[in-house]
Amino acid sequence: MVEEVKQYEAEAIDEPLESEETPAVALALKESSAGDDVDAEVSPVPMFAGDETEASEPSAELTTEEEADIAAPAEGEASEDGRNWYVIHCYSGYENKVRHNLEQRIDTMGMKGKIFDVVVPTEEEIEVREGKRRTVERRVFPGYILVQMMMDEDSWYVVRNTPGVTGFVGMGNTPTPLRPEEVAQIMKRMEAESPKVKVTFKSGQKVRIIDGPFNDFIGTVGDLDMTRSKVRVMVSFFGRETPVELDFLQVEKA
Repeated sequence: MVEEVKQYEAEAIDEPLESEETPAVALALKESSAGDDVDAEVSPVPMFAGDETEASEPSAELTTEEEADIAAPAEGEASEDGRNWYVIHCYSGYENKVRHNLEQRIDTMGMKGKIFDVVVPTEEEIEVREGKRRTVERRVFPGYILVQMMMDEDSWYVVRNTPGVTGFVGMGNTPTPLRPEEVAQIMKRMEAESPKVKVTFKSGQKVRIIDGPFNDFIGTVGDLDMTRSKVRVMVSFFGRETPVELDFLQVEKA
């Protein structure tokens, strides 16, 4: 199997990637902090620069210790049929390209019986810019991809040596499968019926009201109610500061 992999890699040619900006957030199975409006620049990706056709990092080889770790996952973590969800790391902004690369390798190398699904966790989000609302798809964990697979030497090698994959998430040399409740939480976020509202302002900032009876008024953000998607804005009305409760989509940064 390893020889087939090496032969495939010698024939493969990577295409240059188009990067996209993503917010810099750590991999954590919890809600992203609201109010952040900072976009991080995508880190340069040496392996895809110019016309290079090979990854700049050396091809990963399994040591005897790693083979033992993969053959014997931690007690209580493996599912009954051997399928588990694992997290792999890649360059932020290249998640979809890496997923495409991995799906091609799974098909070409006949690994559908061991690697079953590749998912880039995303959720829909509503943002307001220049008074216009639009729905965008945002990656939940930039730089991370979920893979459902049966872990052994062959499947590990195929995933780990996919162009753009920098490694598995785990302790030491052992890839750590996600717990069922963690997988359920991620899938729940992806399948949410109502898109989340992207909050681009925070307490103390100046905002413009873009809808309702106070349209075009400038006010100062007071309290944010993330549960109800409401914001309290202090508006100067007839010379007095008056609190007005509005929906997140009724205001934008001044």
